[in-house]
Amino acid sequence: MAVQLVGVVGGGTMGAGIAEVCAKAGSDVIVLETSEKFADAARERVSTSIGKGVTRGKITQEDADAAIARVRVTTEIADLADRDLVIEAAPEVESIKTDIFAKLDAVVKPSGILATNTSSLPVIKMAQATNRPGQVVGVHFFNPVPVMPLVEVISALTTDDAAANEVYDYVKSTLGKTAVRAGDRAGFIVNALLIPYLCDAVRMLESGYATKEDIDDAMKGGCGYPMGPLTLLDTVGLDIALNAAQALYDEFAQPNYAPPALLRRMVDAGRLGRKTGEGFYSYK
Repeated sequence: MAVQLVGVVGGGTMGAGIAEVCAKAGSDVIVLETSEKFADAARERVSTSIGKGVTRGKITQEDADAAIARVRVTTEIADLADRDLVIEAAPEVESIKTDIFAKLDAVVKPSGILATNTSSLPVIKMAQATNRPGQVVGVHFFNPVPVMPLVEVISALTTDDAAANEVYDYVKSTLGKTAVRAGDRAGFIVNALLIPYLCDAVRMLESGYATKEDIDDAMKGGCGYPMGPLTLLDTVGLDIALNAAQALYDEFAQPNYAPPALLRRMVDAGRLGRKTGEGFYSYK
């Protein structure tokens, strides 16, 4: 089965980005939101982002208009019934995601593949919420989706090879992304290596060992990274990083995975990084 009809659950930053890249690649896309207010916001995110591509010379106005026309936003889950692939991009809360998968399972055609964009939760949890665990796959995009080239394709213990291969081929051949395969363990590949590094940077700042500016400048200048760890945390979202660290610590119980106290306090304070205007740095 070649993927042509795509559904995206959630029109926030990640969901809108996924919808955009799928539409620009020629897929017919339906985005599911929970209310008309959020639906309007999702439409605006997609059209604004694609419009920026025109301004920057990345896409012609004609192609941009065609891509926008391929995206429809709805508040009715039944509209996803004919989709070949549905990608869930809801908040990183297990109960929310499993509830979505149970509802999708009852609506989406039997041959449809259900995918989760989770960055930290076990894919098997979502698979077991359905009657089609063989057709549930992890497909972890990175933020910002239109820019970041990598997608992790994750197979749970129950995932059929055919479903995983179909998603892998769609991501690589249709979307033009760099696709890598990973097993269903906390953090997959990227976060399993990245999160300890980010947590260590927070602990270094917390201890007074170095300033945030010096930590970031050292890693950019000494390792050639495009941005330092604390700037990266602000970009990813401190809440997202905290959830990923907690998931890693819960699974492996290694000290370097434990979320630093400072990271928890900043999330408690609502200082989540760029998206709230305040994180380790101010963006107001």
